[in-house]
Amino acid sequence: MKLNFHHGIVGYLTDNGWLDHWTAVHMAAGAFICKVAQWCGASDLWAVLWVVIIGIAWEVLEWVIESWRPYGSKQKWFNNTISDLVVEIGLAAWMVV
Repeated sequence: MKLNFHHGIVGYLTDNGWLDHWTAVHMAAGAFICKVAQWCGASDLWAVLWVVIIGIAWEVLEWVIESWRPYGSKQKWFNNTISDLVVEIGLAAWMVV
């Protein structure tokens, strides 16, 4: 019974565009950018802000190149964009806490 519950959540998140195979890449990129910014002398706040700035720039570039079509609908694109930003910024913020 518990297995079906987890499969249901994961199925919902993947079917509606919240999670895809790039989610882990966004998490890794957020952690990497945050850590590199800290190594370069940025404060914790600026390390996270660099992740925010680069993450938003990436999503804008992705929109310009691909638009929403690879996701199947504008709603799935929106869900995926929000999810990408939340996981990368959230991980960076967690790293500096």
